[in-house]
Amino acid sequence: PWVYNFSKNNSIMNTTQMINFFNEQTENYHSNSKNPEMIKVEDFVVKDEKSIKWDDKLFRKVKLGKILELNKKDFREAYRTPFCKEFLFFNENWNWSRVLLPKVFPESTTDNLLISAIGKGASRDFSVLISNTVIDYHFEQNGQCFPLYYYEEREKYDISLFDSGNESEFVRRDGISDFILEQARKIYGPKVSKEDIFYYVYGFLHSPEYRIKFANDLKKMLPRLPLVDEPRDFWKFSKAGRELAELHINYESVPPYDAVKVTGAESGYYKVEKMRFPSKEDKSRINYNSKITIENIPDKAYEYIVNGKSAIEWIMERYQVTTHKESGIKNDPNDWADEVGNPRYILDLLLSIITVSVQTVDIVNELPKVKWE
Repeated sequence: PWVYNFSKNNSIMNTTQMINFFNEQTENYHSNSKNPEMIKVEDFVVKDEKSIKWDDKLFRKVKLGKILELNKKDFREAYRTPFCKEFLFFNENWNWSRVLLPKVFPESTTDNLLISAIGKGASRDFSVLISNTVIDYHFEQNGQCFPLYYYEEREKYDISLFDSGNESEFVRRDGISDFILEQARKIYGPKVSKEDIFYYVYGFLHSPEYRIKFANDLKKMLPRLPLVDEPRDFWKFSKAGRELAELHINYESVPPYDAVKVTGAESGYYKVEKMRFPSKEDKSRINYNSKITIENIPDKAYEYIVNGKSAIEWIMERYQVTTHKESGIKNDPNDWADEVGNPRYILDLLLSIITVSVQTVDIVNELPKVKWE
């Protein structure tokens, strides 16, 4: 709750409060303790969850006397769950572990794609989802990530006399190896690119036959993929992967599903508190708010399951007003609609996700059938 929020202003306010409190505790620890080395930080600082969320890493920084600052460049759009953007304070001091994400998205403007797959030890059935920005570890449960590119900091000796001075401080490297490119070209021809292989992976990991055949293995280890025998099947998987990626990245701009009926939108009242089904048995209708109802949602839309539930139900769960019990921090999705300047944003998003779900199911149903020996 301290580093995610639908409102950028609230994000800045929350993190500023937390950083100021941390710095006060650090100064108090080193000024009021006669022998700081002999006193445990965790026994000295004030454990007030309305002011901070402590962890071992922060305790160590207090011990070292670190004074931390807020950098507004660290606020980014990110995904905590599928199809739900929030502002994230992306900072090594205040995120427990960023692993290799800084190499995948070193800057907020970095152009990259990342396939996230449900990881080892997860309780949910296997699924994948692509992103073009920073994601949370549980974007896909116990997420394992596979980037199109990764970035390394440019060393001083990489700069030559002929550089224009506009070069990025990061050097882009390929996430797809030269080895697998060479193998693919031997089978499918010289026109195969690393992007083709990347999208092949995204398409193949949606294969129902693959997920069923290796369901138990996918709970224990990273996915292992074959290169299919037939060139036409490779290109079908790669083309499907591109289509799925286009849908899943640009989901906000996908038109509403034709058959869906929306009533009450003319009221102009688009704020949400909590979306609901009229009953557990009837998911063809969603009560968006007290004024607006969405009807004729096809059953097929609920067949698209990502990270353990349908994409539609992720929208319903995440786009509700919540107040975190321990910190008292409020997170209001209507703030995001204000941020993007579209009061209908959440309603339009839900309508788009219905289409995205149906089209995803259609693409997956047309994937080549994999034959296993």
